[in-house]
Amino acid sequence: MSPLQAGSQAPDFTLPDQHGHPLQLASLRGKKVLVYFYPKAMTPGCTTQACSLRDVNAELAALNVVVLGISPDASKRLKKFEERDQLNFTLLADEDHAVADAFGVWGPKKFMGKEYDGIHRVSFLIDEEGRIVHCFDTFKTSDHHQVVLRYLQG
Repeated sequence: MSPLQAGSQAPDFTLPDQHGHPLQLASLRGKKVLVYFYPKAMTPGCTTQACSLRDVNAELAALNVVVLGISPDASKRLKKFEERDQLNFTLLADEDHAVADAFGVWGPKKFMGKEYDGIHRVSFLIDEEGRIVHCFDTFKTSDHHQVVLRYLQG
């Protein structure tokens, strides 16, 4: 696994959101975009991370940042996640993990001695022109939002 780094152009993509509507990354040009990859909706760590981003979404919006959460879950599961936790940002379904592959965050993982391929918890801050300006790959699910805000507030 080799995530894209700052300075790279973010791969454009179109994925279905939690309502089944397609969203194209290029449609968000002119805004900063936090693309955060997470392994599975409604699991403890992913819920902690999502709820923390929900709670600071107004601060992120004030900094011209749109949040997009991407996982290999189907739109139907993402809709349940959004409703259950009252999430206030877009969740995208990358069921074939093509977007995760393009960003370099799909690869071997280990859990309880078992090896498998999956999404690694990595986030990318993309600028108004579609270029990656920062890759967040060292954080806890409970402090991801603080790491992102600290970076944005410089």
